[in-house]
Amino acid sequence: MAAAAANLAGRPGVRVVVIGDPGTGKSSLVVAVATEQFPENVPKVMPHTRLPADYFPDRVPITIVDTSSSPEQKPKLIAECQAADAVVLTYACDRLSTLDRLSSYWLPELRRIQLKAPVIVVGCKLDLRDDQQNSLEQTMAPIMQSFREIETCIECSALRQIQVPEVFYYAQKAVLHPTAPLFDQEAQSLKPRCVRALKRIFILCDHDRDGALSDVELNDFQVRCFSAPLQPTEISGVKRVVQEKMPEGVNDSGLTLTGFLFLHALFIEKGRLETTWTVLRKFGYDNEIKLRDDFIPTSVKRAPDQTVELTNEVIDYLKGIFNMFDIDNDEALLPSELDDLFSTAPENPWTSDLYKDCAERNVLGGLSLEGFLSKWALMTLLDPANSFANLVYVGYSGDFNSAFTITRKRRVDRKKQQTQRNVFQCYVFGPKGAGKTALLQSFLGRQPSDALPTNSDRFAANTVEPSDGTRKTLVLREIPEGDVRSLLNNKESLAPCDVAVFVYDSCDEFSWQRARDLLVQVASHGENTGYEVPCLIVAAKDDLDQSPVALQESTRVSQDMGIETPIPISVKLKDLNSIFCRIVHAAQRPHLSIPETEAGKSRRQYRQLLNRSLMVVSVGAAIGVVGVAAYRVYAARRNSSS
Repeated sequence: MAAAAANLAGRPGVRVVVIGDPGTGKSSLVVAVATEQFPENVPKVMPHTRLPADYFPDRVPITIVDTSSSPEQKPKLIAECQAADAVVLTYACDRLSTLDRLSSYWLPELRRIQLKAPVIVVGCKLDLRDDQQNSLEQTMAPIMQSFREIETCIECSALRQIQVPEVFYYAQKAVLHPTAPLFDQEAQSLKPRCVRALKRIFILCDHDRDGALSDVELNDFQVRCFSAPLQPTEISGVKRVVQEKMPEGVNDSGLTLTGFLFLHALFIEKGRLETTWTVLRKFGYDNEIKLRDDFIPTSVKRAPDQTVELTNEVIDYLKGIFNMFDIDNDEALLPSELDDLFSTAPENPWTSDLYKDCAERNVLGGLSLEGFLSKWALMTLLDPANSFANLVYVGYSGDFNSAFTITRKRRVDRKKQQTQRNVFQCYVFGPKGAGKTALLQSFLGRQPSDALPTNSDRFAANTVEPSDGTRKTLVLREIPEGDVRSLLNNKESLAPCDVAVFVYDSCDEFSWQRARDLLVQVASHGENTGYEVPCLIVAAKDDLDQSPVALQESTRVSQDMGIETPIPISVKLKDLNSIFCRIVHAAQRPHLSIPETEAGKSRRQYRQLLNRSLMVVSVGAAIGVVGVAAYRVYAARRNSSS
């Protein structure tokens, strides 16, 4: 059982670095734990010392690194601390000056180097301690209050072999069963991510979904986590302890979520962190309280022009989840209802700027079912592993293959002149001020002024019903003009793109010229990389006075490149000219609307000429072969007749 827990911790070993003032007993401590004897002659710095895996119950080997505190060795000491899993910081119980140095030098120094490892403060030479001194608790309380990175404090004596192994047991425990991810020492409460994980575990173990763990469910939980059943008297004792301290922790059906959380807080307060960590690891969590990679794939193997979509099975599951959390039955999830839905995930994945403003909302900020499914489609398109993780967090029990389907390559779609995709991604290009953001906002039924400022890519996802009566999800991704060059530096940057739209201000000739340049850049990139995409030109602000030059030139360029003439729209008048259906239509017929540059035409003409030349040569060679064969037949006949 302990070996399994260590395995789940994902660590082949624990590296403990011992630091402190000279003469505080660092090296003696290392020798004493390794030999179980007090050394007569101790070297200034011990070589690396290894405690075998079976030294402690968790069966994880420990490497102990002794250090010198001399000034010339400081760079090496800092490097060792930064490579440590845990740091043992020593002082001498008989020298109060070394105790004062913890706060005045050592702990601030560890903060300065941004140490991430837990710190175990150890008072060595306990046998020389003055009985008149304050207790360890009184001595260390103010220091621990100021330095929360201290995991625990302990006193020991290498000479008398008092609590020497315990020093390194606590160091190992601080690594394998750390306090920081679980418990807020200052607030004296479980941390939010720990609560979320335990809530998910509680729901998974509440098989009858009555909001409480019955005696049978409690026993099943115990067997699953600790491979040992609970006796009826033990179950009664657990519930009695909870009920005395927190009456709402138990009801007629059993242990409630409140009681379940209370128990874990109690275990942690009593120093039994391994209990909570064992539970978390049995349910697949790592030290960051996220599901481990063996539960959630970190990447999805696919070609650059393949994307990932939700299956009908998952869409039906998400519809059920939506209805379950729509408490007021208004066919929309309010922010509070959405937070409740994701309360079993490490955090709400849609609080980032990328997702915050990407779907249609009602006047109260509620997310419709279409908006809810569109956000899931977007998350699956951009980050399938994260999408699957959050599906698991909210209770989906199927595997990755039942949740997602990988689409056919776009190159194959172009050859077959059709696509089976249900989610299309459209890149929206255009100069600043052309109306890109307004187009995205109108797709979500909002005013351009409603757009939130963002430093990341702006997305808009919604459903579209094209003329064939199907329902497709369209994702618009706004590409700022200044980001185009860096985007096209990547050979595969257009691979995820189903359609490219080029927006220009139809009142502004310069705006058209910039849009035209962007169109040529994108078309050339597609021709050079093999990731050609259908392109549409959108003439925005059609309600204002048009630029005749822009209109004439945009029409000519579209004809020269073999794509549809510019589509006029007016966001202000809400005259969008079926633009979103037309985008989906272009994506559904990926072989059409692919622009051709002058360089592309020249290459095509050259290939055609080359093919014709090869054909002439082939035909000539064939005639020559036939001629030789005919001559041979003629010669043979002539010889036989003579």
